[in-house]
Amino acid sequence: MNVWADKERTADERVEALLDQMTVTEMASQLGAFWPRPKERKEGGGEVAPMESAMSSGEFEEVSRDGLGHLTRVFGSAPVAVEEGVDNLARFQGRVVERSRFNIPAIAHEECLTGLTAWRATVYPAAIAWGATFDPELIEEMASAIGQDMAALGVHQGLSPLLDVVRDYRWGRVEETIGEDPLLVGTLGTAYVKGLQGAGVLATLKHFVGYSASRAGRNHAPVSIGTREIEDILLPPFEMAVREGRVASVMNSYSDLDGVPAAASRHLLTHVLRERWGFEGTVVSDYWSVSFLHAMHRVVDDLTEAGALSLHAGMDVELPETGAFAHLEEAVERGILDEADIREAARRILRQKAQLGLLDEGWDPATAGAAIDLDSPRNRAIARRVAEESVVLLANDEGLLPLQEPRKIALLGPIADDALTFLGCYSFPNHVMQRHPDMEMGLDLVNLADAVRAEFADAEVAVEAGVPILEPDTSGIDAAVEAAKNAEVAIVAVGDKAGMFGKGTSGEGCDVVDLSLPGVQADLVEAVLATGTPTVLLVVSGRPYSMGAFAGRAAAVVQAFMPGAEGGMAMAGVLSGRVNPTGKLPVGIPDHPGGQPGTYLAPPLGWFSDGVSNLDPRPLFPFGHGRSYTTYEITDLSLSADEVPTDGELEVTVTVANTGGRAGAEVVQVYLSDLTGQVVRPLKQLVAYVKVPLEAGESRTVTFGLHADLMSFTGLDKTRIVEPGAMEVKVGASSEDLPLIGAFELTGEVREVAEGRVLLPTVSLG
Repeated sequence: MNVWADKERTADERVEALLDQMTVTEMASQLGAFWPRPKERKEGGGEVAPMESAMSSGEFEEVSRDGLGHLTRVFGSAPVAVEEGVDNLARFQGRVVERSRFNIPAIAHEECLTGLTAWRATVYPAAIAWGATFDPELIEEMASAIGQDMAALGVHQGLSPLLDVVRDYRWGRVEETIGEDPLLVGTLGTAYVKGLQGAGVLATLKHFVGYSASRAGRNHAPVSIGTREIEDILLPPFEMAVREGRVASVMNSYSDLDGVPAAASRHLLTHVLRERWGFEGTVVSDYWSVSFLHAMHRVVDDLTEAGALSLHAGMDVELPETGAFAHLEEAVERGILDEADIREAARRILRQKAQLGLLDEGWDPATAGAAIDLDSPRNRAIARRVAEESVVLLANDEGLLPLQEPRKIALLGPIADDALTFLGCYSFPNHVMQRHPDMEMGLDLVNLADAVRAEFADAEVAVEAGVPILEPDTSGIDAAVEAAKNAEVAIVAVGDKAGMFGKGTSGEGCDVVDLSLPGVQADLVEAVLATGTPTVLLVVSGRPYSMGAFAGRAAAVVQAFMPGAEGGMAMAGVLSGRVNPTGKLPVGIPDHPGGQPGTYLAPPLGWFSDGVSNLDPRPLFPFGHGRSYTTYEITDLSLSADEVPTDGELEVTVTVANTGGRAGAEVVQVYLSDLTGQVVRPLKQLVAYVKVPLEAGESRTVTFGLHADLMSFTGLDKTRIVEPGAMEVKVGASSEDLPLIGAFELTGEVREVAEGRVLLPTVSLG
């Protein structure tokens, strides 16, 4: 038996034995990919990746003649039945194995941001909805279910989660993010990683790093931010997933950061990831980003230079197809690339193949996958729970919700009868099926109208769209107004429909100039409010939209962030009270359409300051906000010490009580404020949270352990430090609802924080 095929040997022993037998060509072949794209896609029939139709690579026989690293989206490129997809993957893997001198299969990867992107697979809520749950355990359970399905099919790697921290709500990909706070993004993203990888599927972090901080929230725009914003806001979620989640793969950002494309940044891909954080997995390119070094960034003269530059920077695998990396041997011959760089990248991908069992003697592509139910009752139950926990009750001052046995309901707005509005841009129905209008959707979806009818079986429900989502057509408003006048309560459902590259109001390449509701939907809301009928404003969207114009006029306001296939019943359950809402905002809801491209993580000059500017950037509803059908109190703040060494730990204890009449769950949030720093610091920042389920009348104590590392920041000399001085702890139910304030002093010398710092608080419930 060959050493490299011997399961009794260590992965490193097997890989080194294999590399010693490989030619440079064979090693380089492990760094490429092949995408069996449908014919219409190759000809530009609907883009699912930027400039897809302008990019091309060789045919399968050419690309795979000496081996292949990855197979791209065998299931996720066209609507194929599960059985057909399994057969296709086995067929391609068989051809890869046959053409490799060492019979090495490829790693098969798929998108899985809202569940596996495949025909007839459950569509889970979008990532921004995960953020609204504030529930890492639930997100890990969801990811585990997704991973189990993928592994059963023979898929090895998922291109999720996205750990970009929201910096500008106008960016189209806000729906794919988890929120605007690094701790929230990091903890939920790490939970997703643990769930997916616990099921045997490699997770892939994206987009490393800076993508979400593009100028004006425009896709692929340059990123011009400073070191501190990168180190203190954008990098921590990735570091958490690398060090705490042991993630297997990282994908680069498309953007250039201060003039350096991420795909060519040795600082990011090697120094930060590997040397600082100890990352041992593979770096895979976002689709065609290596070729973009030539085609878009213009930092090289040709594809050969692009491949050499990216590989030396730390890239391991070029996705989705072998383009620039097809020229790596030429780069060695030209003297612009060291052969050792090819060997090192091949070592990393072969190590993953060994860990996945792909180097084992007797691996058989014919038995690598099996047909399963991708939309199982288990999946649907998890999707329903995530959706229910993600719905946020923003306002209910008049106590209209939950609705009390209404006899006549007017359900208005373009979201009412379109269940596709519940799904993110990377869901299969929105991502792929729009190119196949003659085929069945393949997924049972209950729209909001049917869900409301089922929830309120004794009520008469009149449904009127009123206006489209985007087109400036107001001809239906009169009918909507008439329906509202004849009803006891009006529900106006407005928001987004996800798409790609301008074919939607939210999603990749669907950026906006301001935060007004798309199209003329605001006109519909105004017209319904003017009727005087008690109105619930229900926003179903991928980004937060300005609601200041409707503040105090709607009897209740509900926000749902693309809640997935079970979203209709989840929202109807909140309206009826069957579901007691527990969601909290992962992003703020702006007051003004043009305001708040920034987030709650603002320094003093970025927040409201009377007499400085006539513009008030404060949100209408802040990060962390969310109401309930019961009431909670957070009391009895206690700090373990008044003074804490710069290498010490502080315990923060509070009591949280359900003071209302029904069971629920409150998210206790802890923020820190550095009162004086050597550099400008955010006014406050989330350092701990926990979602506490409580029965009516129940109370529990919560103790958070906050190591001084959590109080660190990037100082004047651009090293991470903990600085002595006055600090405040603020505890409450949102970033602006913080009634409990305690003070303590960090004491001692300025401490430089070494790599391997404490990233997470401890939490205990009494």
